[in-house]
This record gives sequence, structure tokens and C-alpha cells, in this order.
Amino acid sequence: MDNVPNSFFDQGFVCKNQQVFLPILKEKKIELFIKREDIIHPFVSGNKFRKLKYNIQEAKNQQKEIVITYGGAFSNHILATAVAANLSGFKSVGIIRGDELGNKLARTLEINSTLREAHKNGMTFEFISRENYRSKSKQNFINQLQDKFGGFYLIPEGGTNALAIKGCEEILNIEDAKFDYICCAVGTGGTISGLINASKRNQKVFGFPALKGDFLNHEIRQFVNKKNWSLQTEYHFGGYAKYNEDLIRFINSFRESTGVLLDPIYTGKMIFGILDLIKKDKFSKGSKILAIHTGGIQGIEGFNQKLRKKNQQVIKVL
Repeated sequence: MDNVPNSFFDQGFVCKNQQVFLPILKEKKIELFIKREDIIHPFVSGNKFRKLKYNIQEAKNQQKEIVITYGGAFSNHILATAVAANLSGFKSVGIIRGDELGNKLARTLEINSTLREAHKNGMTFEFISRENYRSKSKQNFINQLQDKFGGFYLIPEGGTNALAIKGCEEILNIEDAKFDYICCAVGTGGTISGLINASKRNQKVFGFPALKGDFLNHEIRQFVNKKNWSLQTEYHFGGYAKYNEDLIRFINSFRESTGVLLDPIYTGKMIFGILDLIKKDKFSKGSKILAIHTGGIQGIEGFNQKLRKKNQQVIKVL
């Protein structure tokens, strides 16, 4: 693939590894660092930046003018794609799950900060029913999009494909070779696949799925050849976007103790899981752990709206 320069993605972002200090870490003699991928960009941060980098480059290679992708109403991927496309000179279209959201678009944009910001960045929305959304990968559906929008570059829901994994392989650098464990949250499996490919043979990669089910093992095996990884499946808190009050309290407590804000969909559950495994002595003394902060912070505002409606404790952003 020809190397097509891209001013946004070629700025040479460097993410620091921030060590956190907690009593349990001192007690168990374990060092925990967080790779702050979340501070790359306010909207195109963490694994979204990594997944979009080579996809945007490929769209340029193919001389496309429009980028299309899929997502829910509070999708970090939708917003990241809109911003990245805008910064890179593309038009963008978001196929959004939930046709009712399009009935009163002005109201939807007023109360939904994710879609509002995507709209500000030039994204056009196609709101479709949940039933039709399940057919989004079928050729008939894609043909209908082509009839309406002409030639476009399609990025899958969540952004995971071979080019996304190539980008995620760049998360780790030479300084990260000192860590015994690399940990990350898992959604579609793209980020952990890139980390596995980039990891050293002596390192173990732990994934913390945000979804129920064992299907992710199969998804990941399609992209990796190493066997130095495993999924810790006990920390999904009921499934994707599910939570309980313990998780929200934990996120707020962790922020107060370390200064690091976590999101409730992915990174909050991962760090909760890591510390729980440490308490259970699943890591040997002297272990060095690197946890990847994959971003997602912008989605907290929408999540807090749900918490307020239930009169529950919200996540403290400031």
C-alpha cells in the first residue's frame, strides 16, 4: 500500500505510561502502569485513533470522498470517525441504530452530545430500525447504500478489520518490553489482536471483554498466531453497557486516588478486573503490568444522563 501522508494521523503522537499507586499494589508488590492513549485527542483517542489511522489512509489510496460506518446513538466510534474524516478531508455518513432518533433530529442532537458533535463535524446520519441494522453487513444493504451515496469507503462497526489491527500494533513501543503483562478492554477484538501481535513472547496479554459470551476467542484467533493471551470473562458487569453502583463508585474512587478518569463501558471494567485479580494473587509478586487506556471518555456525558434519570450516582468528570 502506498504511503499517503495524512496531516492528522502523522503528527507523531506519543502516549506516556503513567504509574498508579494504590495500597493493594504496595501490599502485593506489583507495579501498575496505564498507557494514556486517552489523551491523544479529545474525540479521536485511544484505540479509535489506532483503528482509523490506516483505514483513512486506505480511503485516500482508493480516492474515495465519503467514509461510511455504523454505530449506536452513543458510539465513540461514530464520533471518532466523523472527526477523523473531517480532519482528513472526507465527507462521512453514520448508519445509526434506532430509526426513532431521526424523527425529531433537532431534539436528538440537543440531548445527545455524541451525535451533536459528529453532526458538527459534517457527518450525515441514516437512522434505521434495529431490525434493519442487523442486516447492515449483507450485500443487499450495502448495495442500497451505494445506490444512495455512490462510491464510498466502508469501515465496520467498531472499526475492527485488518487495517485497524495494523494500527493497534503500534500501541506498544520498545519501552513496553519491560512489562510482564499487557491488559486491555475488549469489544470487537481488534485492539487486543494488535497488542498480541506486537507483544513479546515472554509477555502475557490479558483481555477484559465488555460483552458476554465466548465468541470473541474465535474472532481474535482470526488475526493472531501467538498463544500468549487469554480473556478474563468475569468482569463484564452483566454485558455491554451494563453496570452496577459498585462500578460507578469504583470509577470515582480510582479517579480520586490516581487522577485517571475511566469510562464505564470498557476501561472501568478492565481496571476493576485487574485490581480484583491482584487481590486474588493471580499475578506473582514483582509483576509489572501495563493497562491500555483505550479512551471513551467523551461517552461519559451520555452515560451520566441515564444515571441521573435513575437518581443514581454519576461519574465525576471534573
